[in-house]
Order: sequence, then C-alpha cells, then structure tokens
Amino acid sequence: MATIASSQAEQQSQQSSRRTIGWPAWTASYLQATPLILILGFFFILPIAMIAVVSFWDYDFAGLYPAFLTMNYTDTLGSWVTWKTYLNTLKFTVIVWGLTLFIGFWVAYFLAFHIRRTTTQMILFLVCTVPFMTSNIIRMISWIPVLGRNGLVNSALVQMGIVPQPIEWLLYSDFAVVLAMVHLYTLFMVTPIFNTLMRIDRSLFEAARDAGASGWQILWNVVLPLAKPGMAIGTIFVVTLVMADFSTVQVMSGGQSASVALMMKNQMSLLQYPAAAANAVVLLVVVLLMVAAILRVVDIRKEL
Repeated sequence: MATIASSQAEQQSQQSSRRTIGWPAWTASYLQATPLILILGFFFILPIAMIAVVSFWDYDFAGLYPAFLTMNYTDTLGSWVTWKTYLNTLKFTVIVWGLTLFIGFWVAYFLAFHIRRTTTQMILFLVCTVPFMTSNIIRMISWIPVLGRNGLVNSALVQMGIVPQPIEWLLYSDFAVVLAMVHLYTLFMVTPIFNTLMRIDRSLFEAARDAGASGWQILWNVVLPLAKPGMAIGTIFVVTLVMADFSTVQVMSGGQSASVALMMKNQMSLLQYPAAAANAVVLLVVVLLMVAAILRVVDIRKEL
C-alpha cells in the first residue's frame, strides 16, 4: 500500500509540474488562429504591402528601379485628370448605389413579407441568382444587341412610331454603363437586405397595427430601421465593386468614359506599374474611408 501511495504521489507531482511548465492558457486561441493569420497574411496583407512598396519605385520604358520616391503620388494627386476621373467614378458609384438600393430593397421586401411559404421564397431567391451562373462579361455584353442602334429596343421604338430614328445614347454612354452595373450588382444588395428582413419578428408588425400605425408608417418606423444593417452591408458590396470596375466602363461606354480602375488598367498596359500602384493605394484609401463612414452610421455587427 505504501508503494502504491508513493507512486500516486509521484504521478501527481509530475502532473503538477507539467501544469507549471506548460504553455499559458491564452496561447491556445492564438495557435488556433495561426492558420487563418498565415493565409490572410500571404494572400491579402503581403500583396497590399508589395503594391505599397512598388508605388514608391522609379520606372521608365526599360524597367522598374527600387527607390523611395513620392513622384508617383504627386503626379497622381496633382493631376486634374485624376481628380476628374475620381469624380466620374464617384458619380457612377452614387447612381448605381441609389438604384440598386431602391430595387434591392423592394425585391427583398417582396420576398420576405409577401411570399408566405418558405419554399417559394427560396425558389424565387434562387431564380434571382441564376444570372450568376454566367460570367459578368457575358451578362454585360448581352446588353449590346439590346441597346444598339439596330438593337431590340431601338427597332421596337422605331416600328411603333415612338421615335423617328434610333436613339444613339442607349449604348456607348454613361446610361449604358449605369444600366449594366445595376444589372450586375443588384443581387449584392438583395441578399443582405433579404437576410435582415427575414430576421425581423413579425409580432412587431401586429403591435404597430394595434397601435394604429398604417402600412407606410410600419415600413418607415419599423422595417427600415431594422433593415439598416443589411442595407449597409449591401452598400459596402456595391460601392467596392463599382469603384473597382473597369471592364463595364470600358465596354459599355465605348471608351468615351473613364474610371479609376480603368485608368490603372491603362497604366499597367503601358508598363507604368509604380504609377498604377500609387493609384491603387489612393483608391484603397478612398474606399476604406467610404466603408468607415458607412460603419460609423450603421452598426452591422449584429448581422455578422
């Protein structure tokens, strides 16, 4: 018995020594987060850091030269062409955001409150996602035979006698750019708003009706305040996508309009990588400031 007791005492002392020598408890959470940190660091932080470094380099027609010059930023921020391009991009962003928010809210509202069966809601929501089974380029250029001079819209208007000749501004114009962007990005507004509306307690509507509120009062005082987180998330999606879009602007405007992303694409095609990197950093800062402003107005943590 004495031998057994002594062996148990030794085991307890060894276990207590392991606890004393072992890693602190808080290191477990850091070890669990290490794979995610490595992935984000390699695929997200490292590329941005490389772009920031290259933005200070020198360049000419022959190659790039590591240096620390602010020339690229002074050329970018000191050019009226850059400011005009940013204003044009912001114009597209505001118009597309307003249209997608209006369309996306009412589509989500219809799916959430006017379709009673959950199965039907999911089927209709999946129907909205069907266009995403094709690429953005295909969906974008599909508007060309619709809006062209001899396209479906102009042919129908001329044949019905509404206009004497085809309308020129339907295609290769800012109108075509906005229309294509709204078509491409509306679903990014529908999805978060629909998710937010589905979480609203329906008993709030009954309480509002019992208090004498009308349908519009319920919409303004109950639905809209509770839908703000979803609207903010959709706004972040749409704003970042429009600010970074260059293909839609290039194709649908016929080269007659410009955006910041298209300007960077042209710079890279001319092998002006440091100048394009400086533009990318400025664009990133602008987008982050816009996202920060949205997060200051609406708290989206409840949706995450």
